[in-house]
Amino acid sequence: MNKADYKGVYVFAEQRDGKIQSVALELLGKARVLADALGEQVVALYPGYKNTENAKELIAWGADKVVVMDAPELEHYLTEQYSQAMSQAIDHYKPSIVLLGATTIGRDLGPRLASRLETGLTADCTSLDISPERELLMTRPAFGGNLMATIMCTEHRPQMSTVRPGVMQKGTKDENRKGEIDNFTPTFNTSKFKVKLVEKVKENKGKTDITEAKILVSGGRGVGNPDGFAKLQALADVVGAQVSSSRAMVDAGVMPHEVQVGQTGKTVRPALYLACGISGAIQHLAGMEESDFIIAINKDKFAPIFGVADVGIVGDVHKIVPMLTEKLSKLIVKK
Repeated sequence: MNKADYKGVYVFAEQRDGKIQSVALELLGKARVLADALGEQVVALYPGYKNTENAKELIAWGADKVVVMDAPELEHYLTEQYSQAMSQAIDHYKPSIVLLGATTIGRDLGPRLASRLETGLTADCTSLDISPERELLMTRPAFGGNLMATIMCTEHRPQMSTVRPGVMQKGTKDENRKGEIDNFTPTFNTSKFKVKLVEKVKENKGKTDITEAKILVSGGRGVGNPDGFAKLQALADVVGAQVSSSRAMVDAGVMPHEVQVGQTGKTVRPALYLACGISGAIQHLAGMEESDFIIAINKDKFAPIFGVADVGIVGDVHKIVPMLTEKLSKLIVKK
């Protein structure tokens, strides 16, 4: 392998029902930084069906070129179909770096691409950088989040990593950016299509994904039970927030996994994060410490959460949260 033949930072532009996912835009923002350091292009790999108009949006968010793969087989995500299309595109264009979101789709697709391309994959990266030798430095938590490991893929190309939604920041959208749109037609081996989509059923929870929420009221072991989370929900209703949770409450069956914040949950970056009864284990901090403003309520004044909090309240969360709810409801009504 001649590594000099491989150039460009490529991003898997994940779409669902024709809508580009936020994580793809976040990755374009980071890819722009990496590509500028290398003096190379940012390219979006965009598989789908009858949604080529979104290619211009990817350019506006930082792509220099968009490789559109438009085929009926790619309308919905199916592992084999997407693996064939993406691996053929990567073989053809020879990128140096390929980034995917660590979503359910990205976590399924990434390892299969790495296997077909005979290269490495670093999962759940929290930091990406370029070394003086122009290698990709991929940093992720290791040993249960107790240390950070920086991994390199020096012998193979492309260098691949998945990044969780919410970890990287989007760049600035520029509707006037100019870029190239390239159509790539994959050749499918239909004999390998062993799975077909029979029906899609969407669960409508009527709530915003916690990674998109501007305010989060998050509960931990100190909240304790569904009654405690009902108090958090009352506060969230007053301030227009979403309720989230630490892993302890998800493992206890009190809260669903989709609202879990932390290393094994979701990474969030709200304007306000209210941590209620959360001690602040490193695994939880990894998922929320980039919040703009953090308020912590905990009866243990030595809890690690106070180390990252902008405002700390030492006391019983079951008493303080209802008091906050009452005070804020009166203030908001008056306004």
